[in-house]
Amino acid sequence: MTEPVSEGPAGAGKVSRTNQIPQWALVGAAVVVLLVAAYLLLRFLSTEDVEVDGLPEHPVTPAAAADGSIQIRTENPGVAQVLLDGRHVGVQQQPGKLAVHAQSPPDGVHRLEVITPRSVSWLGSTSTTREFTVDSEPPQLAVEDSLRPERLGEPVTVRGKAAGAAQVTVAGKPVVPRPDGSFSAVVDRPDREVQVVATDDAGNRAAKTMTVHIKHPGMRAVHMTGLAWTSGKLREPVLEMARQGRIDTVELDIKDESGEIPYDSKLPEANRIGAVKNYYSAREAIDQLHGMGVRVVGRLVAFKDPVLGEASWREGHPERVVQTSDGQPWTGGYGGYAFTNFADPAVRQYNIDVAAEAAELGFDDVLYDYVRRPDGGIEKMRFAGLNTTPEAGIAEFLRQSQTAVRSRGALLGASVFGISVDRPTQIAQDIPQMAKFVDYIAPMVYPSHWGPGEFGVAEPNSAPYDIVRRSLAKFSEAVAGTDVQIIPWLQDFSLGAEYGPAEVGAQIDAARDGGMPSYLLWAPNCRYHGDALVPQG
Repeated sequence: MTEPVSEGPAGAGKVSRTNQIPQWALVGAAVVVLLVAAYLLLRFLSTEDVEVDGLPEHPVTPAAAADGSIQIRTENPGVAQVLLDGRHVGVQQQPGKLAVHAQSPPDGVHRLEVITPRSVSWLGSTSTTREFTVDSEPPQLAVEDSLRPERLGEPVTVRGKAAGAAQVTVAGKPVVPRPDGSFSAVVDRPDREVQVVATDDAGNRAAKTMTVHIKHPGMRAVHMTGLAWTSGKLREPVLEMARQGRIDTVELDIKDESGEIPYDSKLPEANRIGAVKNYYSAREAIDQLHGMGVRVVGRLVAFKDPVLGEASWREGHPERVVQTSDGQPWTGGYGGYAFTNFADPAVRQYNIDVAAEAAELGFDDVLYDYVRRPDGGIEKMRFAGLNTTPEAGIAEFLRQSQTAVRSRGALLGASVFGISVDRPTQIAQDIPQMAKFVDYIAPMVYPSHWGPGEFGVAEPNSAPYDIVRRSLAKFSEAVAGTDVQIIPWLQDFSLGAEYGPAEVGAQIDAARDGGMPSYLLWAPNCRYHGDALVPQG
């Protein structure tokens, strides 16, 4: 055994070395106590983790702060407070998060604060803050109103500037703007319209629609019905005028006033209702005329269509026919079922299908006629499904047609009454509205159709030059700024006065002197005064 060690003077107590606590143990214990205390203190002072989603570094729109896009994630959303610029803001509680619904904060920098309590209430709460910028201003987009390719289907270059835009799309394709916001893009095959959209970092959009206007090559044309084209006595004089350079265009009926389609159409609906008559082969006629260097225009009588009207009524579709106020077919001197309803989708599609087929066959233009409502008191008429003005309805039909015709390589025109230039509601032909969706307007300014005193001309039928010159000047004013050409219908028939080469020539001179060298001649019997036409080329 080890002897106890004596310490101190004699008589003092003895201490055993085996009962002494090492110094390192005391230090270790103190460290443990401090760690536990620190842990408990951190627990007392801690607060729940807070995450704020939906606040990117770039600006956001006011809608992003109002529609719940900004979300606060926390374990106990019910006890959190949310302030925007120091004021409580509306929130929607969801599992594990809060969706912010601020009331459209103004543009500028804003401070979002989330206040959450600490684990021990007497220690108070902590806050999490985020700053963000609201921007409601779209980019400043500047482009031209129109595009003007020389020929149909030719590429066009779109140029513009979009100050403040992060991205630009032209005809749906992205374009990177330069630092100053300028951009350019080539559209290979422009349709009727090209849309340009500029978007900034916040998501604000500015959009412009550019109308594609094709410059018509011009025409000196005569009209031929389908049956007239099958007659050598009527067809050959027209072909001879073309050979002599007196005309450069022939206009052929592709659907006439009777509702008949005189060429060999393959349209199922047209064949089903008995409209197709197969008087002539469209392919052969087009090939023959194109072989002579002659353009071919297809005349399509749109809404005066007794064949479609009668079939529609018989088959239980009265909505496709213009009706009287008591629900009967409108006659108005045209006969029963004669006028179909321009507001009906099926009627529109039928005419667009005829136009599209003609364009695919190779007709250079499709020229609508009777693209109007019946004349007469509109208060006595009913157009099922019409939810706008008749004038806007006609323009919308042309808008739908132009896409179908243009995309198949043809131009689109619309024949209009002379009175439409200053009396658009009489037959629902508003020239400025229609001009947005056609390549040319063809006004029927026949001298015999004007009343005494029109445009200051006492007897229009006896003054063909004056009435044509003055009426066309009004049409020129009506389409100013639209890039649309005026190609008038001129009179080569006698009605109330004898018309020969001199009277026909006077009308042509009046149009030319008014800056309109193109024209179409109308003769119901398809016999023309070739001597009135000056050979060219």
